[in-house]
Amino acid sequence: MIWCVEDDESIREIELYSLEMTGFEARGFADGSSFFAALEDEKPDLILLDIMLPGMDGMEILQRLKMEEKTADIPVIMATAKGAEHEKVRSLDIGADDHLVKPFGMMEMISRVKAVLRRCKKKEGGIVLKAGGILLNAEERTVFVDRVRTELTLKEFELLRLFLERPGFAYRREQLFLKVWGDNFVGETRTLDMHIRTLRQKLGEYGDMIETVRGVGYRLEEKP
Repeated sequence: MIWCVEDDESIREIELYSLEMTGFEARGFADGSSFFAALEDEKPDLILLDIMLPGMDGMEILQRLKMEEKTADIPVIMATAKGAEHEKVRSLDIGADDHLVKPFGMMEMISRVKAVLRRCKKKEGGIVLKAGGILLNAEERTVFVDRVRTELTLKEFELLRLFLERPGFAYRREQLFLKVWGDNFVGETRTLDMHIRTLRQKLGEYGDMIETVRGVGYRLEEKP
């Protein structure tokens, strides 16, 4: 999903049409307030962001995006005016991924969108799942708690990964057994409880984020 933040309706409609004709899903916004309202419910794969906007300008929007943990990793392509070199430099310093200089062609826009998405996809192996001070890298199979490497057993690691992948979701005990131990598990039902107890201990002050859901199982609830 590509989001276009552009106050000129005719330009915005051309951008959306071009993206959709190339196979992308796309949404358009005329200002920062409608953009951030939508961001509460959905997260785009990339944002095309014009600098000259009514109210909150593009630079302010970019800065806010990069300051928020939940949106800092969203790729952003800025649309800048011709000759506005200072705007390009400043937005790069804030965290923009690329630029389009107005007026630009739709073929160039599509090409830059695809290029930025490819670059971001290559970085995915290094992306970690996180909650509180816990960082888990699934590819490297490492866990850090407050930047300190923490050794987990295979089962503890898989349990933590499940919880971090779906924070707030209450896993039934049967689901956890199936996903972590497999359908051929033979053993005591308290095996899960023992692994949860040792996992909580290893996570230190963040261990209480793994909550017991009475009559159901367990979930991870990130503390405010």
